[in-house]
Amino acid sequence: MITLEHVTKYYPTKFGRNYVLKNVNFTLPGDKNIGILGANGAGKSTLLRLLGGMDMPNQGRVTRHSRVSWPLALSGGFQGSMTGRENTRFICRIHGIHDTREVEEWVKGFAEIGQHFELPIKGYSSGMKSKFSFAVSMAFDFDIYLTDEITSVGDAKFRQKCIDIFSKKRESATVIMVSHDMNTLRQQCDMGIVLQQGSLTLFHDIEEAITAYQLL
Repeated sequence: MITLEHVTKYYPTKFGRNYVLKNVNFTLPGDKNIGILGANGAGKSTLLRLLGGMDMPNQGRVTRHSRVSWPLALSGGFQGSMTGRENTRFICRIHGIHDTREVEEWVKGFAEIGQHFELPIKGYSSGMKSKFSFAVSMAFDFDIYLTDEITSVGDAKFRQKCIDIFSKKRESATVIMVSHDMNTLRQQCDMGIVLQQGSLTLFHDIEEAITAYQLL
């Protein structure tokens, strides 16, 4: 379960504040797969980062009552001057893993970025960053996985590998997903959230959420 209490998130622009959320109070259940829908620019990816702790609200509080992943395949949230190995080691220690060697080698092998694993992340291409981020996410067990267009990671072979391991993880976890593919949302989600003009509307049936989104 994830709780939002009086959460406001905005970005300053030359025209004033661009609000993603305005004083939102909301509880996301931890036992349902949830799709996030909204028009382009509505702030879906920003909401996902807030839920995962990669971004902070300007006001209010986001409380995670279970183990929540960072958004899969998003490249933010890592220290750019550190190598892939060093970032992996650091994340392991945050999660209480002191002997990190096995996790480091697993991430290196899964990410398929070769010697770049030993180089600073700031030099990675966007594709390598996405592969690395996804690999690190899969190295840990979470109760809720956050995903933003997971199938966009890597080539067809790598995407299938991602889908396979993610499906296995989901046997004991739920997902909060952003996708522009309505069929994917229908297949993967039980309920939906529509993000519009700084507010969230929860629909207990994904079809109802899709219908509301298509009427925007």
